[in-house]
Amino acid sequence: MRLSHTLPGTTVAFDDPNLVSPAGLVPVLALAERAGLHQLSDQLLTVPTDRGANAGLKVASLVLGMVAGADSIDDMALLRHGGMSRVFAKAYAPSTLGSFLRSFTFGHVRQLDAVAARFLLALARLVGLAPGPALAQSASEGPVFGVSSGYAFIDVDDTIIEVHGHAKQGAGFGYTRVRGLNALIATLTTSVSAPLIVAQRLRKGNCGSPRGAKRLVGDAVKQARRMLGNQSPILVRMDSAYYGREAIRAAITGGAHVSVTVRATSPVKTAIAAITDDAWTTIKYPNAIFDQSTSMWISKAEVAEVDFTAFASTKKADQIPGRLVVRRIPDVHADTKKAAGHDTLFDVWRYHAFFTTVPPSALDTVAADKTHRGHAIIEQVHADLKNSALAHLPSGKFTANAAWLVLAVIAFNLTRVAAILASTGATTHGTSDLAKATTATIRRKLIHVPARLATSARRITLHLPSAWPWHQAWTRLFDRVADPPATATS
Repeated sequence: MRLSHTLPGTTVAFDDPNLVSPAGLVPVLALAERAGLHQLSDQLLTVPTDRGANAGLKVASLVLGMVAGADSIDDMALLRHGGMSRVFAKAYAPSTLGSFLRSFTFGHVRQLDAVAARFLLALARLVGLAPGPALAQSASEGPVFGVSSGYAFIDVDDTIIEVHGHAKQGAGFGYTRVRGLNALIATLTTSVSAPLIVAQRLRKGNCGSPRGAKRLVGDAVKQARRMLGNQSPILVRMDSAYYGREAIRAAITGGAHVSVTVRATSPVKTAIAAITDDAWTTIKYPNAIFDQSTSMWISKAEVAEVDFTAFASTKKADQIPGRLVVRRIPDVHADTKKAAGHDTLFDVWRYHAFFTTVPPSALDTVAADKTHRGHAIIEQVHADLKNSALAHLPSGKFTANAAWLVLAVIAFNLTRVAAILASTGATTHGTSDLAKATTATIRRKLIHVPARLATSARRITLHLPSAWPWHQAWTRLFDRVADPPATATS
């Protein structure tokens, strides 16, 4: 590709009042309105003074700015260019939105949490994930979105969001030795969907990972139950930082199973030592090599399990029976020691164990190990958020940043559901993969579509680029959210 003519002969003028750069915001905002974002914000948010007036419009402005790629308050100015005012009403100035966020207290953040939870449930109903009226679809397309007969997974983990400057309330050096604030996230994943965020909490940068995990896990399981119903099995996956009575008990109380990495404590070491040599099963890693002569996978990774009672030293009511699944791999230093002449008489292994309450009839040892390793999917969500609205925490006030996190989660879930609607039945130019694409990919294909506005007979027409590679997906999303609301059947 090259320029069709030289730059010195090109004239540039920012003077067209009828252009819109992120035209994909039109169907996305329509989807948000169908799910009740404005009404929920107006009903549940009670931010005082004139700064909290029209909360629904201000929340929608912040969320739409994040969907379009804004990662700071100043970036919200992208909602106020060209013909945006003809398509969107009340796009507030960045200074107004900043004042709105700085007026939040902790109670208002919890109110915004309630907005996020109810909004996600409404979105889930629109795409058929939760019971309720879904957006219309053709009979040939089948269900928009559904849950398989297997487990739905709730993954819980925290991440440090780096901040700079000394004016950030709550900033500190955490376990990563990076100065920042700590975001605790819970995601919900099924076999047919990319993760949706079902619970979130912003914490001080130097707090321990398990702080507040009990409440967040309980909230996440409750939200998943609202979305999936009481019959769908749910598995909560966590790493060793959350191996504690409170977080595990919160999951079990909500009717979920748990799969939690354990630390190498004395009871765990004793349980591992009791595993006999013939109990180990070789597992297939992606890079393992299959030996045709022996019909075996050449890999020294092996798994075994033993019955185990978590917190056995506590009172009986706090003890949790389950299974200890152990994966062992060769010591990484074994080859080096052998080359140096320090060979051992027997193999030296490193052990990695996790505790689970899933019965063996549902997941055997190998399947349980593979399922637990899927917990790493939450790292992709962390990276996605940090590549979007959480690239920065824009305010010096902690509660404003806590509200910013919740808004980023709302924008993440809204973008994900919009991609689900756009991808249904589409097969060209990779649009069938939009349901599991990253936010950056969705933004590039669906949101950042330029358009020119034209008015005829009091109707606005969006003129979009010809030969846009993903026009079918964009049109599908637009048609879905433009459908009339479903009517109740008698």
